[in-house]
Amino acid sequence: MPKNARFLVGLVAVAGVVTYLIVTGLTDTMQYYLTPSELVAKVDADPTVHDMGVKVGARIVPGSYVKTAAGVHTFTVEDPEKLTVTMPVEYEGDLPDTFNDQADMIVDAVLDGHYRNDGVFVATTVLTKCGSRYEASPEAIKQG
Repeated sequence: MPKNARFLVGLVAVAGVVTYLIVTGLTDTMQYYLTPSELVAKVDADPTVHDMGVKVGARIVPGSYVKTAAGVHTFTVEDPEKLTVTMPVEYEGDLPDTFNDQADMIVDAVLDGHYRNDGVFVATTVLTKCGSRYEASPEAIKQG
């Protein structure tokens, strides 16, 4: 085998290993979240989902936030695509500064936690999506 051929075989092998590591690294670190309607469908298909931790991406329903006497934050989220699909959420901890349930704001959130059998999502982490600028919702613009 000529010297150049061995070099090319080695180069192809190294490139293959690097490509494999990149693909598996990206696959392992991708974090996909479910919408509320996807979570409900997944639970209907496999009830053991209640025992697993999941991420849910949803929109906070305006006017739904209440803090109980025990210090538990409760609010409702809705599916951004199917506004009729809602889910109550309970969260113990500090809410992000960008958390807002005012009617003139649209706030999307990513919740990490588990979905109880009674239909309540118990969040262990609440992250609100913050755009580069704050804007009123299209409904508020029409009213103004």
